[in-house]
Amino acid sequence: MYTSPILKLGKRDGLLARTTHPVVIAGPCSAESEEQMLQTARGLKKLQGVSIFRAGIWKPRTRPGSFQGMGTAALDWLKTVKQETGLRTACEVAGTSHVAEALKHGVDVLIIGAHTTVNPFLVQEIADALKGVDIPVLVKNPVNPDLLLWLGALERLQQCGISDLGAMHRGFSTLDNAPYRNHPKWDHVVELKNTHPDLPVYCDASHIAGRRSLLRPVSQRAIDLGYDGLMLEAHHNPATALSDAGQQLMPQELDMLLQSLNYKSIDPEAARLGVEMEELRKQIEHLDDELLDLLSRRSKVSARMGNIPRHSITEAPQVVHWDLVLDSLLLQASNAGVNKDFVQTVFQEVRKHYAQTYLYQA
Repeated sequence: MYTSPILKLGKRDGLLARTTHPVVIAGPCSAESEEQMLQTARGLKKLQGVSIFRAGIWKPRTRPGSFQGMGTAALDWLKTVKQETGLRTACEVAGTSHVAEALKHGVDVLIIGAHTTVNPFLVQEIADALKGVDIPVLVKNPVNPDLLLWLGALERLQQCGISDLGAMHRGFSTLDNAPYRNHPKWDHVVELKNTHPDLPVYCDASHIAGRRSLLRPVSQRAIDLGYDGLMLEAHHNPATALSDAGQQLMPQELDMLLQSLNYKSIDPEAARLGVEMEELRKQIEHLDDELLDLLSRRSKVSARMGNIPRHSITEAPQVVHWDLVLDSLLLQASNAGVNKDFVQTVFQEVRKHYAQTYLYQA
């Protein structure tokens, strides 16, 4: 388990810390037009619990031809939303020029994206640009599961004077993300919360889920684990969205989702144990796969040996005494803390089914 050299990250009396209910940040994946922003914000303003409006101003896209956001012009629309609805505003920044423009337009909360968190040089530049600025900052986890890199980004910002800090969990890219867009790896966040209990933690449920059907279970798990806030993407007409249409909700759909969540029976410790059990179960599954693979490979080697005509072997194969092999295996099992009866049963079955009879003598 990692312990930060900085004793305390985040604070419990800042804007990002929850009070009675989790803070809800909502808004479109991308700012597309002033009308789109205002229509969405007006719908969200009616919802109980939504207090911060977010929109993607600059969009880091995989391909250069993709829609990459409207840029600085959209910050004026964000400012209009704030003036008309009274909602606080948030947007993602990926460099010092973004920081300068966002501050100039009165953005209330800055978000460091996953593709920025992976670059310590870039995070340091952003942190330096924020020296002397009192503004809440949420830092998304890096794309790959690297807890130290995530904490390092938070520490850089704290060292430059940002005290109202929060971590934004948006899932990780793994070899098998299914059924999620980005695998949640809840155990990483449990460890983060254990080592830094004062650090507000938010869940970007939209980027973990990647589709509407998973938004509720992802959000509920975050609530059960005691997260301080949720971030959910909302659009007045998701079918026309220029990015991530499949994971955005209309404001009325978001209202239904928030109303369906169970906030009353929160037991973070029970949820944490559930996450630990889930992680251990996955480890068992992987080990079972490895065991099956080993048995399959052994079977293939045995089959190849069995296909060699005995009369063509000029030198007699070395005789292996099964009793000696088994005694050695049982000794190894004892030293490794593995049940000896289990080992004996497994290897007796392996010998019976796969071992070549001419290699052993009873």
